Amino acid sequence: MKRRDLERRLRIAGCYLKREGGAHSLWINPKNGVVEAVPRHTEVKDPLAKKILKNLNAE
Repeated sequence: MKRRDLERRLRIAGCYLKREGGAHSLWINPKNGVVEAVPRHTEVKDPLAKKILKNLNAE
C-alpha cells in the first residue's frame, strides 16, 4: 500500500499526525489515545499497513 493511501485512510478515520521522526511518523487516534509509528517509505507492506490500521481502530 502506498504511504499516501495509508495516511488518507488514517485521516478519514479521525487520526492525525502527532510528529515527524527521522524514520517514522507518529500518528494518534484522539478517540482512544493510541499512538502508532508509520514508516516513512513510499511503499508500506500490506501486513504492516493492516496492523497499523487495526491498532489505531481505523479499519
